[in-house]
Amino acid sequence: MEPISLPEAGIAAGNSSSVAQERFHVLVGVTGSVAALKLPLLVAELLKIPGLEVKVVTTERAKHFYNAQEIPVTLYGDEEEWQLWKGRSDPVLHIELRRWADLMVVAPLDANTLAKVANGICDNLLTCVIRAWDLSKPLLFCPAMNTAMWEHPITARQVEQLKGFGYMEIPCVVKKLVCGDEGQ
Repeated sequence: MEPISLPEAGIAAGNSSSVAQERFHVLVGVTGSVAALKLPLLVAELLKIPGLEVKVVTTERAKHFYNAQEIPVTLYGDEEEWQLWKGRSDPVLHIELRRWADLMVVAPLDANTLAKVANGICDNLLTCVIRAWDLSKPLLFCPAMNTAMWEHPITARQVEQLKGFGYMEIPCVVKKLVCGDEGQ
């Protein structure tokens, strides 16, 4: 199957230019951590970088924490994965997204998705993109969970598993959490 370029909302297919080919493509994955409420800020800051094109892949649980109308880029979820594919010759969204992206950043990476990725589970669009990821391209992950979850012994093993795949960790910060606790 030939790679296709996924048309952006409001842009007619076939209107590509050499400028579009020079852009650096960043795929942002967002999961169901309360830190997902910062997705609009993350996307806004990324878009300030000249030559950067951004798309977002979201889990269903992440949608609870942000307003999709505040995301000025294409946003993909599980529903789009299944709507795009109708038959044998149709594109597979998680494959097309991994082809499109030059870099992937998963921010935030919640404990649930960390466990899934570390164990090879791919039951949604985001985990399928990660499972199919081209390991010659960078994948950055930003763990974000309650300190009690972060300090559980399994978390360190799962983070090391992702690093073993060649993914790069952006470490947690110490701060006051939404629940009122202070910690990572």
